[in-house]
Amino acid sequence: MKRIDFMFAIGYQGVSAIVDKHAKNQYGKLSPLELAEKGFFKSAFCGALYDDDSSELSSIVEIYNKMSGDTVTSVDSMKRLLGVFSVPVDISKVIYV
Repeated sequence: MKRIDFMFAIGYQGVSAIVDKHAKNQYGKLSPLELAEKGFFKSAFCGALYDDDSSELSSIVEIYNKMSGDTVTSVDSMKRLLGVFSVPVDISKVIYV
């Protein structure tokens, strides 16, 4: 699965990822931190998770806390909040909607 598809995946069905084509085309050139600053936390988090960038993941958590007024304390808490734990390895097809 490509990084950009993982960032804008809205769900999975079997071995297929369902990707938001409009969001991908409109926001796909932004960095994870730029996405977070615009409020696209799931896409931002997925981009940093795909890159395995722990400092960027922590920065996204900080931006989330600042913008939402919440107190997410760790990257693992953010994973639970967003329902994103790792990059799926068994995805072989992408469906754009």
